[in-house]
Amino acid sequence: MSSARYPVMLFAAGFGTRMGALTRTRPKPLIEVAGRPLIDHALDLARAVEPPRIVANTHYLAPMLAKHLEPLDVIVSDEQPDILDTGGGLRLAQPLLGSNTVFTMNTDAVWSGPNPLALLAEHWDPGRMDALLICVPVAQTVGYSGQGDFSCDDEGRLHRGAGLVYGGAQIVKLDGLAEIPERSFSLNLLWNRIGAEGRLFGLAYPGRWCDVGHPGGIAPAEELLAHV
Repeated sequence: MSSARYPVMLFAAGFGTRMGALTRTRPKPLIEVAGRPLIDHALDLARAVEPPRIVANTHYLAPMLAKHLEPLDVIVSDEQPDILDTGGGLRLAQPLLGSNTVFTMNTDAVWSGPNPLALLAEHWDPGRMDALLICVPVAQTVGYSGQGDFSCDDEGRLHRGAGLVYGGAQIVKLDGLAEIPERSFSLNLLWNRIGAEGRLFGLAYPGRWCDVGHPGGIAPAEELLAHV
């Protein structure tokens, strides 16, 4: 519902501990899936929505990731000396993003179906929403064994529950970040505040999604991409 173009924040600062030996010498976003680093798959989706700028945060093995991103026209937000989690990292990067409304995207998942950022832009209604999250029905996930993160009411508002997995992509207004006192914090704190005001919404993804946060996710992700 909104025709505006928003910057994209890519979360790429984590230690990737679930990847075990694969992240001893390289950051998780540089692990290859289908012959390409994970972050490059995310960059393809980000560029397709023609954002005014793309920012990626770094921390673990930051120089290696910064070297990869430098020729790709990605602005780096380096979190040193402390990693700040998703909420703190987004707040630190806000001046680089240059907007009060942004896309954010995790870099450890692959998608088979429509571009999730394009879907978010199509359904974003800033008059009603402070955040719109792409959520994947559990049955459409690959390699996921949980019950989900959210449930959704008839009007599209999200509530904590089961059935829908947060896919790692959203549009969100950043106003509420300044009100959170912690320096390092999860975006869950911001969502809780937005949800309490009835302005946290979800959009069900119509395709399939695979978490690549652990070594066992690489082969299923490559198989998923082979059938795109």
